[in-house]
Amino acid sequence: MKNLEKYLSLLQTGELDGLLLTSEISRHYCAEYNVSEGVAVVTAKGCRYFTDSRYIEAAQKHLSGFTVEMVGSGRDYFSLINRTLDDFGVKRLGFEECRLTVAEFEDYRKHLHAELVPCQEQLDAFRVVKEPWEIERMERAQQITDEAFSQVCGRIREGMTEKELCAELIYCLYKNGGEGLSFAPIVVSGPNSSMPHGVPGDRRLQKGDFLTMDFGVVYQGYCSDMTRTVALGYATDEMKKVYDTVLQAQLAGIAATRAGVTGQAIDGAARKVIADAGYGDCFGHGYGHCLGLEIHESPNCNPRNDKPMPAGSVSSAEPGIYLPGKFGVRIEDVVVITPEGCRILTKSPKNLIIL
Repeated sequence: MKNLEKYLSLLQTGELDGLLLTSEISRHYCAEYNVSEGVAVVTAKGCRYFTDSRYIEAAQKHLSGFTVEMVGSGRDYFSLINRTLDDFGVKRLGFEECRLTVAEFEDYRKHLHAELVPCQEQLDAFRVVKEPWEIERMERAQQITDEAFSQVCGRIREGMTEKELCAELIYCLYKNGGEGLSFAPIVVSGPNSSMPHGVPGDRRLQKGDFLTMDFGVVYQGYCSDMTRTVALGYATDEMKKVYDTVLQAQLAGIAATRAGVTGQAIDGAARKVIADAGYGDCFGHGYGHCLGLEIHESPNCNPRNDKPMPAGSVSSAEPGIYLPGKFGVRIEDVVVITPEGCRILTKSPKNLIIL
C-alpha cells in the first residue's frame, strides 16, 4: 500500500475531512519523496502540495498523487491552503500538533477556513511497521555504517584527537554512500567514554583507552545507527569484564526480541544480565529505540513500555555500562522484529577489538 493511501484511510471514518502536513517527516513519508520545504493537504477528493521556487521542479517531477503548486507573490501558504479547503469542502482538518510551535499553530488557527483537529498519534502510527522497501533502504544504510567502521578502525592512531577521528569517520560514512548523517557522531575516549552522549573534543587517544563510536547515515531518507567500543593498545581485566557483560546483555536482549514481547520485557532481559554482574546502577538509558525516517521513533524497548513490539518494526539494541571518571562500553546493533525473533541488520563484529 502506498503511504498516501494509509493517510487517506484516516478520512474514512468521517471524523476528518482532510489532513494538513506541515512537518518535513510526515510530508516525506506521505509522498515517499523528500521536498525540504512546503506544506501538503490530503483529502479524499484531491491532494495538493505547496512549495517555493527552490523546490518546485523537484516536487513536480517526483510527487506522485499530488497536484503541486508554487507559493509566491499573492499566493502565500494560507491562501493556497484555504482555496484547497474550499474546493474540497474541508471543515475539519487534522494537523500535527507535536510538530508546530505555539506561534505557528496560532497562525494556522487564525487564517484557515477549517477547524484544526489534533491527529499526530494517528499519523505517526503508520511509520511503526516498515514496508519491505523501507527495510531494504535501512539495510543498505546499515551496510554503509559497517563499511565505514571497518575502514575507520584502520585510521585510529594513538595521539589523534577525538575530533580528528570523528572527521575521519564522517569521511568514511560519506565515501561509502551515505547521503547524510543520522545524527552528529559520538566519538569519545578514555574517561570521556563514560558519557553515553559525549561530544568529541580535543582529548588525544592513549594506549589503554576504551574508544566508543556511535554513528549512522541516511540513505534514501532512512537512518542507520550503530555503536562499537574498541580498545587502543590493551585492555585491563576490568575493561574486559565490563565489555563481556555488555555483550552478554545485548545477546540476551536480542534473544528475547520478537513480535508480541513488550519493550519492557526485552529491556529487562538485557538489564538483568548487567544487574546480576553488579553494574545495575551503571546502565541508565533504555535498551533500544525504533528508527526509520528519524533516528528516534516509537515504540521503545525500555522499562516504561509495557506494550508488545510489533512485527516489522526496526529497533536498536544498545545496552551499556558507564563508570564515571573511568570508562564506558556500549554495543549497538539494529534489528528487524519478526514473529519468530529478529533479524540483525548490523554485520560488524562484536568481539572486543584491540587496535
